[in-house]
Amino acid sequence: MKKFVFASSLAIAASIAAARANNPAYNNPYPKTINVTGSAEMEIVPDEIYVQVNLSEYEKRGSGKINMETIRKQFLELCKNAGIPDSLISIATYQGADRLFWINKKKKNPDMMATISYIIKFNSIKKIDAIVEKLDDEATRGFFIVKASHSNIDVFRRQLKIQAVKAAKDKAIYLSEAIGEKAGVAISIREPMESSIMPVYKNMATANVMIRGSGSYTDNAEYSDIDFKKIKLKFELQAVFALQ
Repeated sequence: MKKFVFASSLAIAASIAAARANNPAYNNPYPKTINVTGSAEMEIVPDEIYVQVNLSEYEKRGSGKINMETIRKQFLELCKNAGIPDSLISIATYQGADRLFWINKKKKNPDMMATISYIIKFNSIKKIDAIVEKLDDEATRGFFIVKASHSNIDVFRRQLKIQAVKAAKDKAIYLSEAIGEKAGVAISIREPMESSIMPVYKNMATANVMIRGSGSYTDNAEYSDIDFKKIKLKFELQAVFALQ
């Protein structure tokens, strides 16, 4: 009986030893590591600027109501003359687009004014200013930027990731040397979510709409060279390197 118990104990011990030998948790080839953070950032001037323009029907003294069809036609003609193709213009909202809804509201309020919002994609400040200067003051109810980006944003992000990895490696090297060690192979690289800061519109175009609406618009050439605040892109990652 004692021999059987002893043999069983040896078998269990051998099984545990074999399991540990095949388990990385018990057979770690990198017992010493260094965990570092690498980051990189850049600022870029946006070349994709999405502007929303809100238009509405209105009453004109001596002419009655200026209907939506006229307003739309004039607006799209304005965009065409400014060199903006139809492919860069889309409708964001259109109150009364649903025929039944429109008819019911018209019955309750025959004088209701229709509204429409367009989204235009610009690639320069000058084109935005060209549109603002010629907008119908009476029809325009709002003009603001909804989004700004860059056509090569993915390329820039890829470059940042590469720079962040290199920064992590450099940090691992000089930190390990400070304690008499040497950074070896990379064990893991963790890629977190990317972050970016949207730009603030610095040009006078948006302000011009407000000034024009008040009837005191003045074209000030002093601000013609003011541009967007740059988009700030930042990428940060964590990397683990072996210590030799």
